[in-house]
Amino acid sequence: MPLSAYELRTSIAVADIRRAAAFYEGKLGLPLIQSAPSAHIAEGSRIYGSAGGPALNVYQSSTAGTTAATLAVWYVDDLDAIVDELTASGVEFTRYEQFEHDARGITPRAGGGRIAWFQDPDGNTFALESDV
Repeated sequence: MPLSAYELRTSIAVADIRRAAAFYEGKLGLPLIQSAPSAHIAEGSRIYGSAGGPALNVYQSSTAGTTAATLAVWYVDDLDAIVDELTASGVEFTRYEQFEHDARGITPRAGGGRIAWFQDPDGNTFALESDV
């Protein structure tokens, strides 16, 4: 069976699961679907929902924040509104020197559309993208 027949979920390592929960639940507004032990830590793993299903597994690990790559992208219809909402909840958007950003931190995306990046407390990078 091809992998395309199965649900795909992104896993994100964090240094402190409680601090991460405050960010993912409080600032991003992601619903907690399930928590479970991980690495001998009670509730050290949390599964968050997006678009009506499980999407993001966040777990405590010593490897947290060790990559500069974008780990997950949300494709949104109204990038300006989402950026404004997240900014109001305390999310700071990342600006990269090689790109021109508007006042919100949004930049044109290669191939068309727009993109904005942000990081969780461990430096894990995420993006929001839209086609307009």
